[in-house]
Amino acid sequence: MFNSSQSHNTLFDEDYELYIEHYFNQRLCFERKRTERSKNPFLMMLLNIEEFEINKNNIIRDVTSALLSSTRETDIKGWYRYNYIIGVIFTEISNLDMDSIEQKILSKLYDTVGSVEDVNKIKISIHLFPEKDNDRKSDNLPDLHLYPDVTAQGIEKKDKLILKRIIDIGGCLAGFLIFSPFFIIIPLIIKLTSKGPILFNQERIGLNGEKFKMLKFRSMYINNNPKIHQEYVQKLINGNKNKDDNKNGLGENGVYKIMNDPRVTPIGRFLRKTSLDELPQFINVLIGNMSLVGPRPPLEYELVNYDIWHRRRIFSVKPGITGLWQVKGRSVTTFDEMVRMDLKYTKERSLWLDLVLLLQTVRVVLNGKGAY
Repeated sequence: MFNSSQSHNTLFDEDYELYIEHYFNQRLCFERKRTERSKNPFLMMLLNIEEFEINKNNIIRDVTSALLSSTRETDIKGWYRYNYIIGVIFTEISNLDMDSIEQKILSKLYDTVGSVEDVNKIKISIHLFPEKDNDRKSDNLPDLHLYPDVTAQGIEKKDKLILKRIIDIGGCLAGFLIFSPFFIIIPLIIKLTSKGPILFNQERIGLNGEKFKMLKFRSMYINNNPKIHQEYVQKLINGNKNKDDNKNGLGENGVYKIMNDPRVTPIGRFLRKTSLDELPQFINVLIGNMSLVGPRPPLEYELVNYDIWHRRRIFSVKPGITGLWQVKGRSVTTFDEMVRMDLKYTKERSLWLDLVLLLQTVRVVLNGKGAY
């Protein structure tokens, strides 16, 4: 028969009256998902006690005593990282101030912990989810402290990631060999038909929010105005695309792709239709910015318009040249559906799925559907 008290004991570190690390991080993941739906924010405070080596057990007991007496019963207290970082999740904080919470706990720590010097050795950090709207900038990337489950997932799948990297390198070398004629012919045609460089590099957001330069064969005229695409992407992400956009040649239920983009050169249209403009991304894969298979890396101005849950697509997995969206939806689906496909891939990814998607990509490219 199930015993609830036994279950509680397995999740609770009774020595320090804290939830164990695994359960605390599970609750953190749950609160993130709850906030994604409800938009009601939560706050997490981390107290780092790594600097303590002598008398550490007493310090931990003093800290937890201070927390228990200065927080609500509904606040979740546990090990963010066992024996090193204590975490507190403050739920339903809409009427509370971040600074006042920190000051209240600091005050209690000064009363409880042995000395001012010891309190000053405790490194306190505060993490709000979601961030305030006025902080949502392209250079303000998601706070990884709120995603410990992503880090743990990466460690668990280390062997598979190594094998995936080997496949990426092997696939790129094979790709360079197969498509070697195009790496000679396409640069010549680009140079003969329009002014500008052969390669186009664009700053994208990669794994865990790291920025990198993604390479393509140039398909546009130089010195073009990106505002057309920025406005179109903003409408798609916000879900308020104007019905008259089709009359302006902005696609039909498209993601990123503008059907009659005036910035694209004649040869560029062919390169995009056949996806040959993507070939230089083999270089990104060899460098390690990208993988052969994974979510497409977003632009900085896209990230600014992301909803909370959209941001999960840039965690866990390196961005890819192809992926589930490119095979199943490409440019004939909605933005939210694209994100759901990317999230589905991150959950179900495997080497077998990668192989299937690579083979299906060949069929989709030859078909040309959704490519503009």
